[in-house]
Amino acid sequence: MAKKNKILVPEAREGLDQLKAKIANTNDPQKAKYEVAAEQHVSLDQGYNGNIKAKDAGKIGGNIGGNMVQELVKMGQQQLQQNRNDK
Repeated sequence: MAKKNKILVPEAREGLDQLKAKIANTNDPQKAKYEVAAEQHVSLDQGYNGNIKAKDAGKIGGNIGGNMVQELVKMGQQQLQQNRNDK
């Protein structure tokens, strides 16, 4: 399965994949969307899923992306706080 999104820093792919897995409570980033789909009660199969509703696809992607952004913001805030404490 080809990745359609292009990240600005290709070297960050591994870290983003690890974060995605952490958000979905799995060890494998490739299984993250299936874990989230199960939590959202959306039927998602291996391979082609062009038959699912856009609303359901949004539940999956929005959940993953939104939680990843939340976690990244939290990590940034912690890092800023740590930098302030180190001074």
